[in-house]
Amino acid sequence: MVRRIVSGVSQLLLTAGLVGFLFLVHQVYVTDWLSDRQQERIVDDLREEWVAPPVPDREQPVLGDAFAFLHVPAFGAGWAPRAVVEGVDPDELAEGPGHYPGSALPGGIGNFSLAGHRVGQGSPFGELDRLEDGDALVVETADSWFTYRVTEQRVVSPTEVSVLAAVPGDPAAYADDAYITLTTCHPKFSNRERLVVHGVLEAAVAKADLPGGPPSLRGV
Repeated sequence: MVRRIVSGVSQLLLTAGLVGFLFLVHQVYVTDWLSDRQQERIVDDLREEWVAPPVPDREQPVLGDAFAFLHVPAFGAGWAPRAVVEGVDPDELAEGPGHYPGSALPGGIGNFSLAGHRVGQGSPFGELDRLEDGDALVVETADSWFTYRVTEQRVVSPTEVSVLAAVPGDPAAYADDAYITLTTCHPKFSNRERLVVHGVLEAAVAKADLPGGPPSLRGV
């Protein structure tokens, strides 16, 4: 009797372990693959949209639409630029980094704020913890390049929404500069906290002047 109980418990544990393993594989690898394919389609569509005649930067992106590219030279050549979509709901974040509606637009005064998954759904911010002060974050729009420089990395509670304020960390302050904020879950495989990276705008240049991109795009 005891042997049968032990055998039954062992089978249950084995089954539970297998189910958990399959769920992990799905969350990490399958969703990554699906999101990568979706991101590739979005990238191609946005590049085509920007082909002649040139499309001027929009005043306000439409929810769910891609409107910019995020380049992170510090992540290396293997990290492809990600198309940024408007919105941070699950549907938008499954496609790529999402822009918090109402936050500043690229190069604008205030806080250009983005969210992205760290594990699964393409894992666009999987290596966010590698960023250091001074690293470049280059945002590409239809007609401009904006180079931000990382100024701070910190871990906060999910309720710490002040990181998205126009002046990061100071909701009462009046913004007179252009900032960028990247947010993701922390630690990996958990949403207990948020990993946050802040930066400030260093330079803006028209694509007409530098069609190949600024030196910061090459890690300079």
